Amino acid sequence: MSQFFSNVEPNIIDDEMIQKAIEEKCPEDLGDLARQENTNVKAVTELQLSFKNILQIANLWPLENLTKLQLDNNFIEKIEGLETLVHLVWLDLSFNSIEAIEGLDTLTKLQDLSLYSNRISKIEHMDTLQELQIFSIGKNNLTILEDVVCLRRLKSLRTLNLSGNPFCSKEHYRLFVVAHLPSLVYLDFKLVSHSTVRFLHSLIGKSGSSILQSLCFVNIPALGAGSLQKSGSQKHTAAFVEYLNGSLLFDNLYGEDREVAQLAAIPAVEDLLQAYPSWFVLVSENLYNYGLEEYEKREATVSKFYKRFYEILTVNQQESKRTISDFESQNKRRLDELYQAGSDDIAESKRAQGKENVHQLWDALMTLEALVSNDLEELLQDFKRSIDVIASAFIETIQGIYPFHSIQCRDLENGQHEKLMEIIFATMEKLEEEEFGEDVEDVEDALPDDVRKLLTDKNTIVNAINVSHHIRLQKIDKRESDMLCNIYKW
Repeated sequence: MSQFFSNVEPNIIDDEMIQKAIEEKCPEDLGDLARQENTNVKAVTELQLSFKNILQIANLWPLENLTKLQLDNNFIEKIEGLETLVHLVWLDLSFNSIEAIEGLDTLTKLQDLSLYSNRISKIEHMDTLQELQIFSIGKNNLTILEDVVCLRRLKSLRTLNLSGNPFCSKEHYRLFVVAHLPSLVYLDFKLVSHSTVRFLHSLIGKSGSSILQSLCFVNIPALGAGSLQKSGSQKHTAAFVEYLNGSLLFDNLYGEDREVAQLAAIPAVEDLLQAYPSWFVLVSENLYNYGLEEYEKREATVSKFYKRFYEILTVNQQESKRTISDFESQNKRRLDELYQAGSDDIAESKRAQGKENVHQLWDALMTLEALVSNDLEELLQDFKRSIDVIASAFIETIQGIYPFHSIQCRDLENGQHEKLMEIIFATMEKLEEEEFGEDVEDVEDALPDDVRKLLTDKNTIVNAINVSHHIRLQKIDKRESDMLCNIYKW
């Protein structure tokens, strides 16, 4: 800023500056009224403070009904002092020295925001601007293209200007932005093609996954066979079978069950708990193995889609290049002939032929574009049908062959719960008979005191075991629900 201050005097917004700005903006009659009555600032809805050498935003709090504020072409270094201007719809802070997006949280009605030509290096702190429709942040210091993705949260955003930032020089910059912000109508002062939006949207969906990995013409080597393979826990998650291998699910069901852990001191309960996991783990392993098999099928289908997608584009690009190359060769010969033409008639004939060849080139390229569009549309429809079949089969199998909710995990848990309750009731009866001095077997003589105490109140122990059982059933149902929800989302 020192290079500016050496020649000009920096200002801070004060009452006099505001008064002059209002008088300049208002019609003559209102201006006279303002001078006479020292201005009713609450009646002011628009204020222009451009080219005022302003260094700091301050003293605007009385203008609480402002809807439009221009602070462009100043020396402002920080966005501040705007908290009370909650009715702002239009804010221009372009051509300043602002380094960070901040101080806008209360401006929830803002529709048009310009931060063009500042020193901003990150897009942030804009989540509350849900009504924002136009955003200009061109000619700043934005270097990380992925930061643009946070603008997806602004559902009303239709016009975006990013031109002049360092990341604009990256390959496929425009494709990246359009793919991640499919609702944009204008990007960098150019209309966004609807066909481009539809194509990218159908290709990578709304998930926000990196286009640098999803678009094969951006990163072709990454899309070879097996490129989507994952390992370890990542693969389990992608297959929707996390926590199903081994005894993980069973351990999760009983890991925090303190009462059952105490009751394991009863020999019959201990035997039951040792036998039960083997059946439960077997069902879980069946689901786990099936899930991995289906994962491999899905990965193969996706890989095949990308391979064919790349083949279609490659053939089309090669044919387009050949067509253009032939035209360039013919055009070069024609220009030489035109240069050497001995008469105006010959020259005119060559020019007419050149125009005709240009039209032919246009027709040829448009035909190739229509062909590739048809091929890709057919490929996408086939891909969708294949995915629908795979997903439907997965869902039917989870709900049928290996169901959680009917004859497998849930029934196993219900059966185990019934046996556990039978053992507890039998043990309590023996303890009651022992208390009345009757002759009973010494099976429970070795029970620890804490277990005996636990069994003294029938209602308490029954309620505790039932609650634990209900929680386990909920976990089992949730595991099934998660698997089905994940395949639906995928």
